[in-house]
Amino acid sequence: MSRTAVAAVIGMLAAMCSVTPGSAHATPSVYEAEDATVFHGTVDTDHLGFTGTGFVNSANEAGAYVEFTVDRPAAGAATLSLRYANGTAAARGATVSVDSAAAPAPDFGPTADWDTWAVARLPVTLRAGTNLIRVAATTAGGLPDLDSLTVADQQGTDWADAVADSTMRRYTPATIGGWSYPVALYMMGQYQLAQATADPVRRAALIAYVKAWADRFVDASGHIANSFGSLDSMMPGQVMIALYRETGQTKYGLAAKQIHDRLLPGAGYPTTADGGFWHADSADRASQLWSDGTFMADPFMAQYGAYVGDSTRSFDIATRQLVVYASHLQQPNGLMKHAYDASGVASWAAPDTGLSPEYWCRAVGWYGVAATEILDLIPPDHPRRAQLISIVRNLVRGMAAYQDPASGRWFQVVDKGGSAGNWTETSCSAMFTLTIDTAITRGYVPRDTYQPAVDAGRRGELDRISLHGDGLTYLTSTSVGTNVGDYAYYVARPQATNDLHGLGAFLYFTEEADR
Repeated sequence: MSRTAVAAVIGMLAAMCSVTPGSAHATPSVYEAEDATVFHGTVDTDHLGFTGTGFVNSANEAGAYVEFTVDRPAAGAATLSLRYANGTAAARGATVSVDSAAAPAPDFGPTADWDTWAVARLPVTLRAGTNLIRVAATTAGGLPDLDSLTVADQQGTDWADAVADSTMRRYTPATIGGWSYPVALYMMGQYQLAQATADPVRRAALIAYVKAWADRFVDASGHIANSFGSLDSMMPGQVMIALYRETGQTKYGLAAKQIHDRLLPGAGYPTTADGGFWHADSADRASQLWSDGTFMADPFMAQYGAYVGDSTRSFDIATRQLVVYASHLQQPNGLMKHAYDASGVASWAAPDTGLSPEYWCRAVGWYGVAATEILDLIPPDHPRRAQLISIVRNLVRGMAAYQDPASGRWFQVVDKGGSAGNWTETSCSAMFTLTIDTAITRGYVPRDTYQPAVDAGRRGELDRISLHGDGLTYLTSTSVGTNVGDYAYYVARPQATNDLHGLGAFLYFTEEADR
């Protein structure tokens, strides 16, 4: 999995962005339920996993409540995170009030059992000084077991956890989607979150969700019913490698091997004359190299070499693809064109170069994330390391040059920010910020030069996420899946909310940015 050179730490996004110009953000505060005012309930210790000295078990009646006294240094929007357990089969109804004013109702849905804790989040506005926050039961079943209340201003919300919780509430592993790279991107983001989660129960729940999705596609013998005729179809193989690492089960290693072997020399996957993998083994993608494809296949191959086997050959394939693709797609400004057609017959291919006309932002982002991850995985003395670092340096230079100074994000068509209809896109902005931040951390580019771009990118990305009254996160302005086209095509792409491209990229972004 990515970023293994150092331990990943995903905590609160406040840790990475605790201060913004002109404002100071309070450190999130934790209030234990057993220290609050309890009306008709007891403080118990007969279940596992609670924090502090116990939890509150309310009476089974409407009107039972727990009231927290919360002091805030300044007035403003805040997120309430209520840690609870509900071992019944139905949600526990409740209201929340702040100084007697109604707040959004919490979703205290069922948890696996009374030893499994979840978090219900609510957006509220708090005043400076003392706030009385009351959680009251509305049904005869009473409240769930309440462990604690965490209060953070909204800039300090633990957005990675909130995104994962929201996505798992919106979708089951059976309904989130099939074998596809956007779903797998999200799953890999959630796996990275799990790797950095200290709570073993929480960690297990995050991974169980990923595993339940993967098990829809791989049988007991490790076979996946897929011909793997496109690079896009290979990206979910990263999930198989992650689960092989996590569980040690042979079937996941064999599933990954099926994809690995499809890309070996002589296995039949088509390439250009200089060895670049076609984006797909189909007539409409013949001889085409898309920047997207570097992320879909190359990190998988490097991960296979690092965690499964055949390391020399796997690292060679992954690094060679990056170099071949860059030889055609990277331009003097450092950015990658979206695509190249070696045959020159595609409708979008320039007759003299075979290149597509535009720099589509997510395609550029795919390459950046792939290249920096592969540099983390290959040995320090790999013969292509210096060449890849040079490619990344030029890419970072290009990314920083076209950042929107107003928002801190990047435009859908990267180099035409002032053109009519162009808009800043969320998933690529996360990827660009991640790429630059990783390049700084690894010493590929100077911090003094590029840290301002990272800081602005972080703020811009956080501006796109919010917590609504339903307790769910909403991440806006992500481009839906996109083919190769012209300027008008790119800027007219629908801007989706909670699209998995954006959610997955956001989790990747927090993995590095919170380090």
